Amino acid sequence: MTNQTAEYLAAIEHSLQQALLSPDEQVTPLYEMMAYHLGWRSETLQPVSAPQGKRLRPLLCLLACQAAGGDWRSALPAATALELVHNFTLIHDDIEDRSDTRRHRPTVWKLWGIPQAINTGDAMWSVAKLALLEPSDVPLSPERLLEIVRTFESACLALCQGQYLDIAFEERATVSLDEYERMIAGKTGALLAACTESGALAAGASKEVAEYYRAFGAQLGLAFQMVDDILGVWGDPQVTGKSAADDLINHKKAFPLLYTLHWEAERGLNDLTTLIERPYREEDLAPMLKLLERAGARAATQARVDARLAGTLEALDRAGAAEPAYSILQELVHTLAVRSA
Repeated sequence: MTNQTAEYLAAIEHSLQQALLSPDEQVTPLYEMMAYHLGWRSETLQPVSAPQGKRLRPLLCLLACQAAGGDWRSALPAATALELVHNFTLIHDDIEDRSDTRRHRPTVWKLWGIPQAINTGDAMWSVAKLALLEPSDVPLSPERLLEIVRTFESACLALCQGQYLDIAFEERATVSLDEYERMIAGKTGALLAACTESGALAAGASKEVAEYYRAFGAQLGLAFQMVDDILGVWGDPQVTGKSAADDLINHKKAFPLLYTLHWEAERGLNDLTTLIERPYREEDLAPMLKLLERAGARAATQARVDARLAGTLEALDRAGAAEPAYSILQELVHTLAVRSA
């Protein structure tokens, strides 16, 4: 981690904590539940230092701002808002996916119930929108702020559309690989694209340059989700904080499973289809993993990841990103390709 990255992360953490200060004692537990999700509170809502996530999205926002020639402080409200929106979606995702744990700890809904978890997520969404409008040390023009607000809101809608598709796909027997990419472009790519585009806009970049930064984030989002798909099948649960082969257990329409289904269909086979059309049984896991191995699903998914990561670097070059942020962004791309959690 460079000194600059450490400075950015410290500023992000401080800004997040300021955004989640309780306005009065009676609703303090609501803010403490949000703080629990962000890794600042224990299950008994006492101060603690727990896993907090990568803070990748706000970091990308600040780095894009600097790479586009701006002062990173002008993008701090947007970076804070985008990280809060990301975490709002995670609180709701955990409910929708019935996930008991996140970052090796019980999820909000598991500790305080579904109604409070829904409300906690909604509150974080509202706090995020307010954070976006906070004045920064380097103020933006009203026109620039409006562009960033439009980018923010559009990304949130695209994210919900992607989540809709993800849930809808669970009820469908077949999903094409193109449909899968459309889904993750919304669910994961849209927010990362908004982070890098908002950073460029805060720097005063032209629409053309901001679009290159948007493309960088969008491509990175696709790669990020497909790496998640690899980890969802072959990741180490001690590192990922999820059950081994979690996606297969839930018959999730992630890329490795979809690739294998299409691979089998092209050869007139239906071995994996037979397994996923019935309720999951523990003894099904090993045969499912063997079928994915037979199809070469892991290598095929990694090849897609590599292609998307190449696209991110091309977009970054076209944006004319300045040093030292350029090199840090390149390093983040390469780190993503080999991450284990």
